[in-house]
Amino acid sequence: MGSDEKRGGQRRISRRAALIGGTAAVVGAGALAHDELRRVWWRVPGVEKKRVEGELDHVGAVWTAAARANWRRADRPDDYGIDRVVIHVVQGSYPTALKVFKNPGHGAATHYVVGKDGRVAQMIRELDVAFHAGNREMNERSIGIEHEGFVDRRRDFTDAMYLSSAKLTAGICVRYGIPVDREHIIGHVEVPGTDHTDPGPYWNWNRYLKLVRGQMPSARQVAENKA
Repeated sequence: MGSDEKRGGQRRISRRAALIGGTAAVVGAGALAHDELRRVWWRVPGVEKKRVEGELDHVGAVWTAAARANWRRADRPDDYGIDRVVIHVVQGSYPTALKVFKNPGHGAATHYVVGKDGRVAQMIRELDVAFHAGNREMNERSIGIEHEGFVDRRRDFTDAMYLSSAKLTAGICVRYGIPVDREHIIGHVEVPGTDHTDPGPYWNWNRYLKLVRGQMPSARQVAENKA
């Protein structure tokens, strides 16, 4: 993984300019699109949504924060719509994934990490942008899920991992209205411009999507109970 936020170029006008310069800055820039305004309005003092740092988006996850350098504060889905889930494999252990995502020099992290035993760590809130896909646009529109293991070892993808990850993805799909299909639930290898191969040839997509669909009723019930 790499920090595409650092190499993805600058926006047409900075959020700082839009807020400090107000209408004059916006008019002077001329090219600031409606979409850009929608993404920055909530940063005006008194407008930003209240949040509890470390609050869990997935029932059953354990919070362990990624380094602040590995994600960007946002207010999704109000500023960036979420319509993708990106599946990763860490090429290492569960503890290794947590360790590197806590390292500010790593420049990348996913929202979640799933272990072979089914445990789930949440490292970044879903409303924030994680640097996980190597593609800025994909980061802004997606939730990243890391999985313990190696792409060339079929045995690493355990029953417990598949089921736990499927429950997680089903909940995400319910929260954001994401279709359960291969257009919207993708591997890191499918992200435009990536040089990664995960989740690799032994990730069973048919099995995974079937499990996700099977978990949708339970995920909807959880969402209704929280509403």
